Amino acid sequence: MNTQAQASAEPILRAQALTRVFGEGVTRVEACAGVDLELRQGELLVIKGRSGSGKTTLLNMLAAVDRPTGGSVTLGDVELSSAPEEELVRVRRDRIGFVFQGFGLIPVLSAAENVELPLRLQRMPAAEREDRVARLLADVGLAEHAGQRPPEMSGGQQQRVGIARALATDPDVLFADEPTGQLDSMTAAVIMDLLVELVRKRGMAAVVTTHDPAMAERASLVLELHDGRVVSRHAGAAVG
Repeated sequence: MNTQAQASAEPILRAQALTRVFGEGVTRVEACAGVDLELRQGELLVIKGRSGSGKTTLLNMLAAVDRPTGGSVTLGDVELSSAPEEELVRVRRDRIGFVFQGFGLIPVLSAAENVELPLRLQRMPAAEREDRVARLLADVGLAEHAGQRPPEMSGGQQQRVGIARALATDPDVLFADEPTGQLDSMTAAVIMDLLVELVRKRGMAAVVTTHDPAMAERASLVLELHDGRVVSRHAGAAVG
């Protein structure tokens, strides 16, 4: 990926009439209903809404974690909603980075070892892995903490490790599900600044779910959901 790229003309991620239904009959819940969106490299999409509005359901479909009941999701040249499972495994491994609200780190591994995991799955040579991990930890301000394990780190430091790990494979799109949800306001602001800077610096696309209005102010595009439906759609400040 060209790290200095501006938003490209062609969408890297597209959703059309995206719908997800859980249950049947009286238990039927339409968690996401007819969502359309396009995202280009260099853009940050923020999905906001109250708990239960469908933010995580939508994010999981966009990130190939869950399949839609109806509609389609396309990442680059791959139509995710109809792709075979082995293709989705490859996409998750090589083309998508995911940042979790609860950090999702392996506590017995060091920061460097956590970041290295996706590269081991790609069978990257050891010397190249070591170099990339060092650069990623430096990018998130943790060069001096490579040997620390998650229990020895603050919440903000753990989330930085999670971001570095999500970026390890140089993904087409970075997804983050409430990445500041477990952080105090000051640390959350630092993590928001970091995410915005990474999108700008790398020219990559990112999708973030959040309750935090400050994050929405930094977005290229903001979608607000209510009961699984888009109730507001507006442009934010251009990233970078």
